[in-house]
Amino acid sequence: MTSPIETVMRTAPVIPVLVIDDVASAAPIAAALVAGGLPVLEVTLRTPVALDVIREMAAVDGAIVGAGTVLNPAQLDQALDAGAQFIVSPGLTDPLARAAIDRQAAFLPGIANASDIMRGLDLGLDRFKFFPAESSGGIRALRALSGPFGDVRFCPTGGITPATAGEWLDEEAVLCVGGSWLVKAGMDMDGITKNAQRAAQLRR
Repeated sequence: MTSPIETVMRTAPVIPVLVIDDVASAAPIAAALVAGGLPVLEVTLRTPVALDVIREMAAVDGAIVGAGTVLNPAQLDQALDAGAQFIVSPGLTDPLARAAIDRQAAFLPGIANASDIMRGLDLGLDRFKFFPAESSGGIRALRALSGPFGDVRFCPTGGITPATAGEWLDEEAVLCVGGSWLVKAGMDMDGITKNAQRAAQLRR
C-alpha cells in the first residue's frame, strides 16, 4: 500500500522549497508553479508569515501545499491547522515523528546517515528527505546508503541545481528532489512558470 507521503513524492519530480516573506505573493506564486507542472509546494517555516502563506497557497486550485522546516510537535500542529497537507523536517526526532504518526500526517523527516535511517525504520518510516544532500556526500553518499536500505526511498534536498537535478532523479532510490531555485526574489510569475515547466520535464 502506498503511503500518503509517497503519493506526494511521486506527484512531481521537483518539490519547490519556498521561503516567502510577502503573503500577497503567495497565491500568485502557487498558481505559477502549478501552471508549470509542479503542484507540490513546500513552504518553509522560516518567515513570520509562513503559516499565512500556507493558508493562501492551500486555496489555489491544484496546489498540494506542505510545511517545511518543521522542528517540533507544536509547529507540526500549527502547520496542519493552517492547511498543510504534508510535513517536512530537516531532521528526525522521536517527539516530532511520534506526533506526526499520531496525527496521521504525511511526514518526510530529514536524514543524513545510516543511524538516522535506522531510527526512522524503528518508528515505521521509510521515506526520507536526504538533507543536506550535497554537503552530506552527494550522490555517492546516497548510493552507499541505498545499499543496506534497499526499500527506502528519498527526496534529496540541499545544494541541488537545475544542472544536477536530473542526475539525482536517475537514481532508483530517489522519488523526487527538493529545489530552491524555482522561485527567487524579484522573479516575475512568467519566469516562475517557465522554471517549473523545465523542472517538470525532469521525470525519469
